Amino acid sequence: MTAQPYKVLVFPCGSEIGLEAHAALSWSKHIELYGASSNSENHGPFVYRRYLDGLPFVTEPDFVERFRAMIDENGIDVVVPAHDDAVLVLAHAREKLGCKVVASPPETCEVCRSKALTYRHLAERGIRVPKIIDPSASSMEFPVFLKPDVGQGSRGVHVARTSEEARFYSQKDPSLLWLEYLPGREYTVDCFTDRHRNLVFVGTRERARVQNGISVRARPVKDARAEAIAAKINDAMLLRGVWFFQLKEDCQGEPVVLEVASRIAGSTAVYRSLGANLALMSVYDALDLDVELLINDVGVEMDRALTSRYRWDITYRHVYVDLDDTLIVGGRVNTRLAAFLFQCVNDGVKLHLVTRRSGDIGELLRGYRLDGLFDQVCRLGAEDTKSSCITERDCVFIDCSFADRLAVHRSLGVPVFDLDAVESLIDWRR
Repeated sequence: MTAQPYKVLVFPCGSEIGLEAHAALSWSKHIELYGASSNSENHGPFVYRRYLDGLPFVTEPDFVERFRAMIDENGIDVVVPAHDDAVLVLAHAREKLGCKVVASPPETCEVCRSKALTYRHLAERGIRVPKIIDPSASSMEFPVFLKPDVGQGSRGVHVARTSEEARFYSQKDPSLLWLEYLPGREYTVDCFTDRHRNLVFVGTRERARVQNGISVRARPVKDARAEAIAAKINDAMLLRGVWFFQLKEDCQGEPVVLEVASRIAGSTAVYRSLGANLALMSVYDALDLDVELLINDVGVEMDRALTSRYRWDITYRHVYVDLDDTLIVGGRVNTRLAAFLFQCVNDGVKLHLVTRRSGDIGELLRGYRLDGLFDQVCRLGAEDTKSSCITERDCVFIDCSFADRLAVHRSLGVPVFDLDAVESLIDWRR
């Protein structure tokens, strides 16, 4: 392993895939993580400390040239594509980029980007895929499933229950494939193939709850059928690094391959929590480093929902925070507030504890493992106002009491925050 961290760029970094890549890579001491995007309105700047923008879209003729310039300017060692279109373009351009790309060979990426090519390629090798229905057939069974040949996230898919519905949707999008309807349970199978073509990891997860085509509740399951299909796909396609495929059961409960993708999936996080950090493994593999797995043999279930990140236009070098019912609530440390306070320590922001308590505050803080955290303890008398101890104006004030927040804000004009707003002060960028 190099003494200096590898510079790894995720693109586009604000996608669901890019955010999973951030979570997977940002804490590694061997990686200096960068994010880039073509779309200025994305979530990337809220989590990537080293965020780069100004790139054209991958469909623009000068994309590769400008992407290469960004790589050269920042000394990037490895690129992690985080969208299906980016996977295909960067896989083709890897020789021009002067760095490693976490992706399978371009021929494989071409097949994966088209459902029709994927189905033909796998069917020729004896792997069960959805039956493709000829729209001109005189008779067919309904419902049928309509799916774009090139797409992601269930965008543009329809279940047509009559021929009229099917033709209506097909007139709107002539690229739709007519496929057999599969009513059973759906799974995603996360895989990792190393540079020696060894299938190192196969992890099946049930897509227990899906929103907008994204699996937001995932349960790892043991499924010998999925593992056997993974081995067949690995033999049938030249894959490298992280990849996944989706299965859905037919009327008889038999698994059918819906798609194969040469990238990480957003809900790969459930297996990352168990020890299989497939994004990090793929970066190492792209650098021709051997990897080894350690998986915790315990049960876990993951559910995802929208998460809010914030960007403030205030600066402060001091934080004043109340003790009772703010930092200590119900005899327990407010861990979210504690996380923010330790963020302040990392950033060199001075911390001031405000309290009306009598007795040994140092002993109290030691009991909660908080001793040494504060630069100053401001003790107030019964008649003292909290604003009287705030001597630094480049500050914020945190207190659960509305009356005290109102008094401080009116007296000093500094930003004040209740406990529910503390999350907005946490900087998630790494």
